[in-house]
Amino acid sequence: MGRAFEVRKNAMAKTAGAKTKVYSKYGKEIYVCAKNGGPDPDTNLSLKRLMEKAKKDQVPSHVIEKAIDKAAGGAGEDFVPARYEGFGPGNCMVIVDCLTDNNNRTITDVRNCFTKTGAKIGAQGAVAHMFEHQAIFIFAGDDEDEILEILMEADVDVTDVECEDGKISVYAPHTEFYKVKTALTDAKPDLEFEAEEISFIPQTEVEISEDDMPMFEKFMEMLNDCDDVQDVYHNAITPN
Repeated sequence: MGRAFEVRKNAMAKTAGAKTKVYSKYGKEIYVCAKNGGPDPDTNLSLKRLMEKAKKDQVPSHVIEKAIDKAAGGAGEDFVPARYEGFGPGNCMVIVDCLTDNNNRTITDVRNCFTKTGAKIGAQGAVAHMFEHQAIFIFAGDDEDEILEILMEADVDVTDVECEDGKISVYAPHTEFYKVKTALTDAKPDLEFEAEEISFIPQTEVEISEDDMPMFEKFMEMLNDCDDVQDVYHNAITPN
């Protein structure tokens, strides 16, 4: 499970594009989150998590503040979430999450990414059942039994705790995100997370062949270039 998560993060990092595009995507997501749940991160925990993630990805504070101020002022566009699923190059399974103010434009852009790389976009639910919606925390450590005990004592619903190469990975249902974080930071105040986010984790993995890699990379790059695409999840394992 941990390997698949790291591979997905690395694949997206390679195609992250210009910083301005990353900032724009965070700005849009923060704006929508603040508009829907309120601009105060103390009462809007989803906004709080998103702000922490943005800061960790080195998004400037003025970008975050501008998005929140825009939402608080009641101005701006009305974005709605849209999700597309299908099979990418090498027959990997793909989930594409978007925020859009024009569904026709977004589906056209996303469909082009699939058709121009020999991939196949599917119906809603085509592959989502093969992913688990999980809260994920990764940090330095080597005692997974201690971490599991901390979480069990806090009555956290834990999916899995893994230890590999001096790193501990904790997986829990996405609804348990703050319960996990609170339990860990209360027990270990100096704990620093290498990753803390909510993601879709594939139940199975598909190795992408050398022949399919160029098209897979093009597919990921095209999706990243779509302004409405916020996140891409897949079950592909790429060659080293």
